[in-house]
Formats: sequence, C-alpha cells, structure tokens
Amino acid sequence: MSEPDNTQREQGRAFLPKFDSNGLLSAVVVDASSREVLMVAFMDRDALDKSLETGLAHFHSRSRGRLWMKGESSGHVLRIEEIRVDCDQDALVLLCKPAGPACHTGARTCFYRRIDGEGLVRILS
Repeated sequence: MSEPDNTQREQGRAFLPKFDSNGLLSAVVVDASSREVLMVAFMDRDALDKSLETGLAHFHSRSRGRLWMKGESSGHVLRIEEIRVDCDQDALVLLCKPAGPACHTGARTCFYRRIDGEGLVRILS
C-alpha cells in the first residue's frame, strides 16, 4: 500500500496516522474537564488500536519495550473522551477523564515544576 499524499493526510477525512521511523506517535494527554496537560507519552499501532477499542489510554513504553495501559498497576486509568489529531497526523491529543493522579510520582500531572533560572521550582502539590 502506498503512503497517502499530504493533501489526503492534511485535508481529507480519513484517519491516516503517520508513525515516525520508530513506529511511534506523540500523544499529549489533557484533562477533559480542566484542560490541564497531564502527561506526554508515545503510541505505536498496538497502543492506538487498543485505546480505540477499549476507551482507555494505552501507550508504548519505550523503557519497558511493550504495550502498557495507563493505570494497569495503580488503577489510575485514563478514560478517553475524545482524540484530536494534528494537521499531519503524527501527533494526538487525548482528552481524558483521569481516575487519579496521572504522574507515577503521585502528582496530579507530570508537569508539576517550572524552570526558574537554572533550576526547577515545584508549582503544584
């Protein structure tokens, strides 16, 4: 099967995800209610298919080298309410309802610090 052209991907109605050379898409997870960015992860074809099938966010863990469902051990799953696709279909935004903290540290979001000069300052508890 040939690769879709840019017009098909950028202007068409078909979902034609463009995976990178490692077979991954970037996925930004956003709280569907507050619109707060919760985390950034990667999806391969399996993770995308499983997420679409179940309505629960699945990702490709680069460190584990496998498919994983967010919350599979903690119970802090991410229920997908909507998936948005960027213009060239190589990145996704998952609008989710979190069932607990999104970060493995126990923080509500993985983005709980900001750069301050040459260091980091915690901005969320």
